[in-house]
Amino acid sequence: MKKACVIGWPIKHSRSPLIHGYWLEKYGIESRYEKVAVRPAELADFLKQLEQNGFVGCNVTVPHKETVFAQADVVHDEANAVNAANTLWLEGGKLHADNTDIYGFLAHLQQSAPDWLQGGTVAVLGAGGAARAIVYGLLKSGAASEVRLCNRTIERARELQSFFKDHKITVVDWDGRHRALVGCSLVVNTTSLGMEGSPSLDLSLEALPRDAVVADIVYAPLETELLAAARQKGCRTVDGLGMLLHQAVPGFEHWFGVRPEVTDELRDLVIADLTG
Repeated sequence: MKKACVIGWPIKHSRSPLIHGYWLEKYGIESRYEKVAVRPAELADFLKQLEQNGFVGCNVTVPHKETVFAQADVVHDEANAVNAANTLWLEGGKLHADNTDIYGFLAHLQQSAPDWLQGGTVAVLGAGGAARAIVYGLLKSGAASEVRLCNRTIERARELQSFFKDHKITVVDWDGRHRALVGCSLVVNTTSLGMEGSPSLDLSLEALPRDAVVADIVYAPLETELLAAARQKGCRTVDGLGMLLHQAVPGFEHWFGVRPEVTDELRDLVIADLTG
């Protein structure tokens, strides 16, 4: 029986087993998907023994995304572009690594706001791994001609700016985040601010055009203060749950040979688990 898993430290919070378990049952595939807590010091040994332990691959969450990227035998384009991987699979005796966060974000954005004004200015809050993947996806797809990058630690924003030195990225200090929304067609929060148990994002949308789209990768709560304020202003909103669901699609296809669908039934299942 084929097995796949999600690894991280800690891993208790992961909803990946719920998502993949739903698809395994829906498509009648006799396989298993588990979550495995892997300490950073044990990661290299775990990856070496992946096949020996019966796994065909795994999802990767914090804090392992950059480490597995460096340890894979074959690194695919998206992972190579952002120096981080979240999906691993065994093929031809080699460990392959890719980053499906990029696909997940863009697929959900397109599904939620198919007619949004692409090719304009985008404001991105945060400068971590998620921001790097999202900025790359927006620039590569042509969805953004300019990115305004706002982060609480401006040095990290400048590091990300230098990572994409061939593109138009403007670093804005955190206090200037409200003014950075002028003329933007899309705003994306990639920080943990607004998440349950975290401080508020505290972002004024006064300068944001009403026809803009506002996205938040936080999915607990499903409607953050940012999304609620955007909806009240009349902007279209994109929640963080869709990214989580869509990024799972390529991995499932690699491991089990079926490309699954992200359905309303699956979304409702995960929402019930989040709010239950």
